[in-house]
Amino acid sequence: MSTLYTHFIGIDIGKFECVANVYGSKTTTSFANNSDGITKFYNEFKSSLEKGLVVCEVTGGYERLVIEQLQNHEIAVHRANGRQVKNFIRSYGIIGKNDHIDAKALGAYAFERHPKLALYERNAHESLREANERRDDLVRMRTAEKNRSSAPGGQSCATSFEAVISVLNAQIELIDTKIATLIASDPELLMKIEMLKTVPGVGNVVATAILSHMPEIGTMNQKQAASLAGVAPHPNQSGMKNGYRRTRGGRRQMRPILFMSALSASRSKSVLGDFYQHLLGNGKPKMCAIVAVARKIIVIANARIKEALAAAQKNDEALASLKREDSMVPA
Repeated sequence: MSTLYTHFIGIDIGKFECVANVYGSKTTTSFANNSDGITKFYNEFKSSLEKGLVVCEVTGGYERLVIEQLQNHEIAVHRANGRQVKNFIRSYGIIGKNDHIDAKALGAYAFERHPKLALYERNAHESLREANERRDDLVRMRTAEKNRSSAPGGQSCATSFEAVISVLNAQIELIDTKIATLIASDPELLMKIEMLKTVPGVGNVVATAILSHMPEIGTMNQKQAASLAGVAPHPNQSGMKNGYRRTRGGRRQMRPILFMSALSASRSKSVLGDFYQHLLGNGKPKMCAIVAVARKIIVIANARIKEALAAAQKNDEALASLKREDSMVPA
């Protein structure tokens, strides 16, 4: 048993109801996903929660209230990656799925993996991700309205289309202002955005999107960065067969972002543009060359941010050393 935690609690989050299980118990407890329900759950399991680790999954925002209220009571909470938990459940040979099975699996996941599980902490990256996701939603709605307005017969509702598009444009501008304010208020975010924009094909919107969906950038090696972005080629080999390597996995939001960035970079008069032409000259298919450019973009971005973070750390250490020396000088 861990010296840090004596109990491990898995909570399967639903839109209206949550199901919890304390590891080792065969029973589960349901509670409403609202302030009253969470308070009731906390009061009932207070002794276990105060000495335990709670694990829940990312569920499109429905987990936020549970995490917020538990952390207000200083309860340790880890927000798990859904794919990792799913693979963990499958490793036990469990093929059934319901809220009770998932709650028990999350409790077991907490028990077995707790030494490596980082506690959830809301930060500037989280706020940036939420704002950027909202911007993406608004842009998709605007695109849909524009497509409807240009469809045959759309002129009969032109006034309605124009009104909705105008509202969406205003909301996008508000979100852009919020994103800019978030970045400007955080020196590390600002530094990372500026470093990303030095990479060919990466502008302000793409840089913000990359940082929103991949906050780990700058802390990994190049293979890890490419894999997390979903642009690393994975082998397809068995015995004498040596199949075509394909990209798969990674963060689902990253590949469309990097694809558009790679298209822009491939047409530019830059090192990446030359790299793209070199690949085509060697007989690579266009799509394969674009993916290679996308991989280069994320690898270069990761390396530049890593260098900038290391330089900033050295400056901080040097400044701290100077302050210590000054404090030792007699008045």
